[in-house]
Amino acid sequence: MTGKKLVSMQLPVVRHNGVAEIPVHEFYSVKSPVFPFNKFRGVDTILGPEMRSTGEVMGISTSYGQAFAKAQLAAGQRLPRKGTVFLSVNDRDKKHLGVLGKELSSLGFHLLATRGTAAALESAGIEAQAVFKVNEGRPNIVDLVKTGKIDLVINTPLGRESFYDEKSIRRAAIRYNIPCITTLAAAHAAARGIRALLEQGTEVAALQDLHRGQAAASGVPASGD
Repeated sequence: MTGKKLVSMQLPVVRHNGVAEIPVHEFYSVKSPVFPFNKFRGVDTILGPEMRSTGEVMGISTSYGQAFAKAQLAAGQRLPRKGTVFLSVNDRDKKHLGVLGKELSSLGFHLLATRGTAAALESAGIEAQAVFKVNEGRPNIVDLVKTGKIDLVINTPLGRESFYDEKSIRRAAIRYNIPCITTLAAAHAAARGIRALLEQGTEVAALQDLHRGQAAASGVPASGD
C-alpha cells in the first residue's frame, strides 16, 4: 500500500526459528488464504500461477502462535495437539531441520520421516522412525495417512519437478483431512501455534473489544461509543 518493501522501511524485524516478524505490543494478526483443495479430488496442493484461493481469513491473538493457529483453523486446517508428525523435506531444507525436529519432539509428537529426512533428524540428535515411500514397499506413508496414523504432514518438495510419491502424499492428506504444510517457515509457525494451543488454549475476542482497547490506549473514543 505504501509502495515500499518492508525491508526498506527500517522496521524492528525480529526472527524466531526462521520466521521474520514485526514485534507488536497489543496483539498479532495472521492472514491466511483459503484453498478449496478438498473440493477437487486428485489435485496437487503445490501452488502455481493459477488462482486457487477462494478467500482469506485472519486470526488475532496476544501471541503469534495463537494467531497462526486461529488462522489455520479458520482456513480449514486444525493443528493437532498430539500424535504423529510425518516429515519429508528437500535437500535445501535438511540442514535447517534440527530446530523444527527438536521443537516437535519437545511438544510430545512421535516423528516419522522418509529415509533421507530421518537421517538428517538423527544426525541432529532427534529420534525419528523411517517409513517407506510409495514405491519402496508396504505399509508406506500413504497407507499410514489413509488409516489415520498421521496427524500432521510436513512436506517441502522440489516444486514441479517433485516425484509422484510427494504428490500422492499431499493428495492423501487433503482427502483424509490431515493438515499438510509445504514450507519450512510455515512448519515453524505451526509448531509455535501448537505450543500456544497447549499452553494457552484457544482465546476468543470480539473485534469490537480489540478496537475499544486500542482506542482507550490512545485516548481516542472508539466509533459508536
